[in-house]
Amino acid sequence: MFMIASATAAAWGVTDGVKYEPVNDIKIVNLWIQDRAHTPEVWSSKPYCNTSARTSVMTGGYIYISRTNANTVIQGTDTLAQSVVYKLNALNGEMVKELPLTLDGAIYGNTTLNANTVGVDNFGHLFISPYTSELATEQPVYLLNDETGELTLVATLDKGDALSRCDYIDVMGDLTREQAECNIMTVGASTELLYRWHADQGDDFEGGFEGDPYLAILDFYPETVTNWGFAPVVKMILDEDEDNRYSGNLFYVDGFTTAPIMYDVTGTLVDNFENVDPTFWPMDVGANGVCEFTLEGRSFIVYVTAQYTGVDEATMINKACQVNICELGEGPALAGMQRYWMVPDELGAVSDGGTRVQSMNIEYGTDSEGNEEVTLYIYKCYNGMAVYKIGKNVGGEPAGIAGDVNGDGEVTIADVNAVIDMILAGNQGKNGDVNGDGEVGIADANAVIDIILK
Repeated sequence: MFMIASATAAAWGVTDGVKYEPVNDIKIVNLWIQDRAHTPEVWSSKPYCNTSARTSVMTGGYIYISRTNANTVIQGTDTLAQSVVYKLNALNGEMVKELPLTLDGAIYGNTTLNANTVGVDNFGHLFISPYTSELATEQPVYLLNDETGELTLVATLDKGDALSRCDYIDVMGDLTREQAECNIMTVGASTELLYRWHADQGDDFEGGFEGDPYLAILDFYPETVTNWGFAPVVKMILDEDEDNRYSGNLFYVDGFTTAPIMYDVTGTLVDNFENVDPTFWPMDVGANGVCEFTLEGRSFIVYVTAQYTGVDEATMINKACQVNICELGEGPALAGMQRYWMVPDELGAVSDGGTRVQSMNIEYGTDSEGNEEVTLYIYKCYNGMAVYKIGKNVGGEPAGIAGDVNGDGEVTIADVNAVIDMILAGNQGKNGDVNGDGEVGIADANAVIDIILK
């Protein structure tokens, strides 16, 4: 598996600037961040800072961000919209290349949210899947060539006779079915419907609920909730049994009206936030996103705690676009879980127009001494992204380039202007406190000038 090198990870220049305290001998450090709160000028200049850039994923040393109908292409007398995937270096967030999407030699685009999900299966295969409306009878899924942007149809999945809007999909196993089985799931927005498709190794896809493609859920938490709400997400959990590793028999659903709820493949509610410490509840359930990982024999959950507004009851500080990282309780179970960290201090607080989802995924690796490490990537449309390393021996103090206020990797007069912009905007932008006095003021602009002159 891919492992980000800790020694050079902060070379891009900007971190969240927070020193997180170790918990149970496990540490976390931010490798880099690019967002509205810490690098507002750099972030806002990027083509993926757009409300049509909905989801993102990290895999194999790269980050992929999909954006629907990003480019305008003229073909004869036709004006066409083409979707793209931006490929970034996961070590530092720098752009590697833009991948214009094609299908069967033609431009892929022109339809609503046709590149809504970009993701990766458990064998490193990248995929693209569109939003499908409540009128659509099928959910297509495409393999993505990470060098050319060419799409290859994997399957056109039948929704059956219960149709609903589906925004985002999750994949577990091998999409090619060459090395393992594959399961695909999605959730019906503002309904009680789940969709699931299963294929054994070497076989085609069929309905994943005892042959049916959909299942109506009866039990929710809170109990007053009767449907998922807007733009819900599903995340399947790797099975501890190696023989059933990719079965996806347990999964979380996180909807606009709920905190993450765990179900099994029969639709039975397995776990929820009923017995979770109230201070660990999402501060804003309108933000959707969840994943799990294991480290040093411990089981962890990562979930969105706030979208654009929220208050951490422990500190009474307003927070936005953050995730909680918690060790699960005995079982493992949500009840009795312990919060390790909330990261980052902020990504941004600007509405993306209703995307709701916050992308996150992890990759496993080891340090130079063979100790387990986890790399966590989080991304919120229109607000920012960050990469964290978690393990016993990760980094020390977050390190960046002193005076690099705008996060472009160098210190120039542009950074002086960035400080002045922050002052005029009300001292916003945490990276502007160059002299470390706890506020952004004219003294910081002078400190940047001193660094330039040296």
